[in-house]
Amino acid sequence: MINFGSFNNKWDKHVERKKINRDWDIKNFRRNSMAFKLSQRSLDRLDGVHPQLVEVVKKAIEYTDVDFGVIYGVRDLETQKKLYESGKSQTMASKHLIQEDGYAHAVDLMAYDGSNPSWDIVDYDNIADAMRKAGKEVGVDLVWGAAWHKLLTMSPDSAEDLMNDYIDTRRKENRRPFIDGPHFQLHT
Repeated sequence: MINFGSFNNKWDKHVERKKINRDWDIKNFRRNSMAFKLSQRSLDRLDGVHPQLVEVVKKAIEYTDVDFGVIYGVRDLETQKKLYESGKSQTMASKHLIQEDGYAHAVDLMAYDGSNPSWDIVDYDNIADAMRKAGKEVGVDLVWGAAWHKLLTMSPDSAEDLMNDYIDTRRKENRRPFIDGPHFQLHT
């Protein structure tokens, strides 16, 4: 008979070591050795976005230890309808649409690991922390798509803690959390 208990224990230790090493890389290597800036394509995608949110994104790229680019700023109604119908958006009243003041109030940011897109939520936690810092400096309140229930800029908790609190809150309500890590919007 094969004893899977010792294998699983060794595998768990291996996975934990990899996680510790990965966390160290994210917190130390990137922070100390990288300086990022927005590409022209990202800057172009900020056209039509509220000037205060544009300022936040431009400051956040200077503070982050994770490279990112802008994948969405202004969204047209047809695109929003497709995203809503596919379940990738929860509303037709998206802040990506032009609002009454003539600007979109949301951006979606893509994390990059080198030149490769990253969907690792840890990267988005780090971007959210940079967006919080920049939002406070600019003086605007932000909502993060991985923690819809509280203002990112007003909470003393880390972005990771905010997201976990949001997930716990939704589960207590017997509701599925909608995690949209790349999404940031002005609180209006």
